[in-house]
Amino acid sequence: MKEHTENETRDFLVREVLMHGSDTLPAATEKRLAEIRRDKPSVPVIYVASGSAAIIAGGLKSAAAAELYLSEMGIRGMIIMTGCHGPAVFEPMVCVHLPGKNKLIFRNISEDKIEPLLNGVFHNDMPVEDLVAQIGTTGFEAWHDIPFVEEIPFFKLQKRVVLSNCGFYDPENIEEYIARGGYRAFLKTIRNYTHEEVCDIVERSGLRGRSGGGFITGLKWKYALNSASDNRYLICNAKESDPGSYADRSVLEGDPHRLIEGICIASYAIGASNAIIYLKTGSPHPLARLRKALEAARSYGIIGHNILSSGFNLDIVIREEAGAFVCGEETALIASLEGKRGMPELKPPYPTTSGLYGKPTVINNVETLMNVPLIMSHGPEWFRAIGTAGSKGTKLFSLGGRGRFTGLIEVEMGTPFRTIVEGIADGIREGKAFKALQIGGPSGTFITQQNLSLTVDFDLLRENGIAMGSGGLIIIDETTCMVDFVRYFMEFIHKESCGKCIPCREGTGRMLEILENIIRKPNTEDSNATLERFKGVMQLETIASVMKDTSLCGLGQTAPNPFMSAMTSYREEFEEHIFDRRCRANVCRGLRTFSIDVDKCTGCTVCAAKCPVNAIYGTRLQPFFIVDDKCIGCGICYDVCKFSAVTVK
Repeated sequence: MKEHTENETRDFLVREVLMHGSDTLPAATEKRLAEIRRDKPSVPVIYVASGSAAIIAGGLKSAAAAELYLSEMGIRGMIIMTGCHGPAVFEPMVCVHLPGKNKLIFRNISEDKIEPLLNGVFHNDMPVEDLVAQIGTTGFEAWHDIPFVEEIPFFKLQKRVVLSNCGFYDPENIEEYIARGGYRAFLKTIRNYTHEEVCDIVERSGLRGRSGGGFITGLKWKYALNSASDNRYLICNAKESDPGSYADRSVLEGDPHRLIEGICIASYAIGASNAIIYLKTGSPHPLARLRKALEAARSYGIIGHNILSSGFNLDIVIREEAGAFVCGEETALIASLEGKRGMPELKPPYPTTSGLYGKPTVINNVETLMNVPLIMSHGPEWFRAIGTAGSKGTKLFSLGGRGRFTGLIEVEMGTPFRTIVEGIADGIREGKAFKALQIGGPSGTFITQQNLSLTVDFDLLRENGIAMGSGGLIIIDETTCMVDFVRYFMEFIHKESCGKCIPCREGTGRMLEILENIIRKPNTEDSNATLERFKGVMQLETIASVMKDTSLCGLGQTAPNPFMSAMTSYREEFEEHIFDRRCRANVCRGLRTFSIDVDKCTGCTVCAAKCPVNAIYGTRLQPFFIVDDKCIGCGICYDVCKFSAVTVK
């Protein structure tokens, strides 16, 4: 019976929705779609987030507990697993939708909180401590004294376009995606437009690549379409290997069908019959969701041979990369797909002319392709109305660091970074002072307090020497050492360099060596040692300049960006490390000096027993002392002392 029901639903959606020639559907069809979407549920519906962050926080256990509760209480209801809503600090998020009422959003609902939560909601005794807001729609009764989601700054200051589906439907349910309008833009495209017309529409929309370069997407497609060839390829770069970036992962987990639809439209636009999703290895959850979504799309005839009798053929496959950061670069990515070592190549020729297997190839990232179905559905003018004169639409950011609220956000182009830090993130945790906003991943730059008025705009940021990058944003407070922060990124880049070109291979190694040298005490305290350390920093600027001018690919060309940006805005911290042997944030272990207050020390021997390098000496029940030459600044003695006798400078 279940199989018959599924087949009947599939036939209905294909016949009455996808194959329907008009944008306006009959009233009976719309009513059926509303039932599939659960617009007005007749039974309680419990939505549980099931993205990676939610799973780590215990979301699957919360869902199991909710299902057990309904069973034990004899309540007929539904458990729906959704993608991420955005705020990672709220996971696991749970939404409860009672018949006739507005939907309620709750945060941090672990397994043990499910029973009291549902008891309170079902008996109108609201548990307010974990309540976030209510989602109001026409025709539902509002809850009293509960804020609406539009009133919460984290959501109010965003413009959710790409993320409009994430967190609101079951991403593994293709029927619900179609009921929400999914795949209709693709069918409309292949029925009504030529390849050239689709490229024109996307170009007129002003959509620019969201991987950091900001190249006009429609123009890129035209280059590939106009390159004479018997075959072309579309590659979706879903690798996303920047530390702290997780936007692509969240989108894949929360709305995989829209990505597939974007790939389908882009493939048709460039005349490609083969598309590849290039996924980061070690991503089992998004990989499973993608595979299930592709299988469902094939079963509906949305991908495959002669798609829904249109004459268009398309096959989409998933390929997992081998683990190298440099494979995010286009030519290195193509090399790895061809079974070669992932190393960048000189351009031109560009991939749009000679890419995968020497054929014209377009590479777009996840966020870029997610916008395409919306543009084809609503029109280029709709998209152009969002954003700034030169940067249209919205931008996703993986917001991390020391903000009070972190997670995946989407803001309209033209939004000031101050709005993100002070509004969406709600300021800095624990009342600390804001120090910087790092943008662009390991090759990114810093936005200072004075520059927070800058807006999210490709051209404006480029004019100020700032690259948008793939969408990583890290909020930094006063407890962060900028020298150590830069050293961390340089260490990452050095490890990930493919080693092909000398400027990057040797330059990153030398820069890392110099940075590591100034975050620890010199072997001698004479003036010559200080001079050598300062000369090292001066060399950094020269090395950075050479790398930017002579490195083969973007990895080496942009690797010095964090250092150069930090030296411009936080030079005094570098000077303190060099001349004063001091780290103002007290982060660099190699510069910390520990001592024992003889008036407070009781001679308990705990610090001496825990010291990993035996740098603490003394007699039991007498004051102990620390040998500076042997101390490595680990701070274990400071942590274990119960009498506050150990001090640090």
